[in-house]
Amino acid sequence: MKDNKIIAVFAVVVIIVLAVVLKSVFFGGLNLNFKSHKAPDETSTQSETVSETTEPPATSPESTDAPTESDLSESAAEIPSSQVSAAGQTEIPTTAKTAPETTENAQTSAPAPSTTLKAEKTTVPAAATTSTTNAVVPATTAVKTTKATTVKSEKTTAGDTSNTYAYAYAGFTPVLADTSVKWNMLLVNRDFILPEDFTVTLSEAVKGSGVNLDARVSPHYQKMYDAALKDGIKLTPLSGHRRISTQKKNFENKISLYMNQGYSKAQATQLAAQIILPPGTSEHNAGLAMDIISLDKSFENTKEFKWLDEHADEYGFILRYPEDKTDITKITYEPWHWRYVGVAAAKEIKKSGLCLEEYLGVA
Repeated sequence: MKDNKIIAVFAVVVIIVLAVVLKSVFFGGLNLNFKSHKAPDETSTQSETVSETTEPPATSPESTDAPTESDLSESAAEIPSSQVSAAGQTEIPTTAKTAPETTENAQTSAPAPSTTLKAEKTTVPAAATTSTTNAVVPATTAVKTTKATTVKSEKTTAGDTSNTYAYAYAGFTPVLADTSVKWNMLLVNRDFILPEDFTVTLSEAVKGSGVNLDARVSPHYQKMYDAALKDGIKLTPLSGHRRISTQKKNFENKISLYMNQGYSKAQATQLAAQIILPPGTSEHNAGLAMDIISLDKSFENTKEFKWLDEHADEYGFILRYPEDKTDITKITYEPWHWRYVGVAAAKEIKKSGLCLEEYLGVA
């Protein structure tokens, strides 16, 4: 009986050992199989991730096709829409809709990435745009984008060359007029253009006339007008302040007139500018000059002209385009065009026989 118990215990132990062995072999084999299938998945996932994050950038900082500061401001529509971080690493935008939604003029858009990158990688703004186009500009670096914008602003304000001069007429490359001088000594001519943000407050030169000048000039014209009336002279204001849009229309009409006579556009532009200045370069645009009574040279033979020649300086006005200074002013003789400079300066200019360019030392 005792032997039977021993045999039974031994049998149980053997069975347990066999069960453990079988379990180890059977389930261990399954685990090995699971691992053998799982490993390729992880490798594949890592491969896809690497493929996404190391995709060659459309534009890299080292590439010879990388946009320059000039490109950012002048040729934005031609720049690809890939994003570049401040460290120079290309990062793919998180959605495929970014480029099409912000680029109206682009003919093609960047292909959409197969998967979305982690949120922490989207540290670069989707796109930066310039003020002159709706096209997307890659934010190459924060410093570069800011600098390009600043340069563009300075060029526009300065009106520095024909590339930035709003009208780009042949032969004209005016620079910004110096508005820091005393307002009545502002020099505006074919070489010095009013800034785009120039503004002037206007008022009627003569009450009821409907013709305006700079509000600081109008009282002086009214005073001169009243004084002339006492002498039996009526200095009818003909054309004072002129909007730049009107100046542009007048100038281009004169160009067309010369072109119809057989001149080339470049020749016609230069001829027109001897009579009507390009928009933004006329004293009329600043409200500082008045055309009086007539726009004909014969005006010099009238009693009104004679009175002005004798007394205009007493009220701060000068004959702006004298007959013997056309080589300096580049404007034909205009006996009707009188410019306000202030009484002291007007008296000095008249006494010296200088034109305004000579008086200001820029002739």
